Amino acid sequence: MKNKYKILVTNDDGYEAKGLRCLVEALRELKDVEVTVVAPANEKSACGHSLTLTRPLRFIGTEENFFKLEDGTPTDCVYLSLNVIFQGHKPDLVISGINRGSNMGEDITYSGTAAGAMEGVLHKIPSIAISQVMDFTNPKGDFSLAQKTIQKIVTKIRENDFPLPDREFLNINIPPDVQDAEMKITYAGYRIYSNEADVHSNPRGEEHYWLGLHPLNFTARKGVPGVSDYEAIRDGFISITPIMLDLSAHKSMKTLEKWLD
Repeated sequence: MKNKYKILVTNDDGYEAKGLRCLVEALRELKDVEVTVVAPANEKSACGHSLTLTRPLRFIGTEENFFKLEDGTPTDCVYLSLNVIFQGHKPDLVISGINRGSNMGEDITYSGTAAGAMEGVLHKIPSIAISQVMDFTNPKGDFSLAQKTIQKIVTKIRENDFPLPDREFLNINIPPDVQDAEMKITYAGYRIYSNEADVHSNPRGEEHYWLGLHPLNFTARKGVPGVSDYEAIRDGFISITPIMLDLSAHKSMKTLEKWLD
């Protein structure tokens, strides 16, 4: 009997998120695929590659092959799944998403969605992070193009192997408000950040702050060939960016050596 292709799915929007449900639905339409979901019990957006070390964690089954991890992060979900559910037999692929909102440029460092894929490749498992760029005037979002895209990518991986070396993952962003789009290979652009926070007061007059949703302002990297993720999304393409975990500034090593001398 042919072994099924095993996919571990997580996200950072929580186990009830529409994007996660759409991802699972799309993957289960593929032939000979077994999908296991381990997702945070609560939204963990912008939690980065954080691992929980100060309290215990607990799997809670909600349906067959579908678990929420009580107060866990996406990294916790992948890490513990490999230790408990997939002990002795790694999944063939880790997919994190479909995130509600973009993960482009330096936002990748904040992203819990990207972190799920990071944890996968740390354990030598091919991994993908997929995000749906949103028009937040339509808060529910349309994930149909993301569904078709992930089916194409997974099928391609199964037929031709994963295209990246160790400790690199695919970061996919889907443009909003389109039903079909070509794929474009991109690099991570520069995100232009502001430093805004909304202040409010409770009935006792105590101040508290909400960190707001900043507008998506990007710029291309000077002297870098190719197209940035943001430019691809702006022009209506699906952005596929290979991301590596090596954060070393290799070009600056000689400069630093001279500076120390």
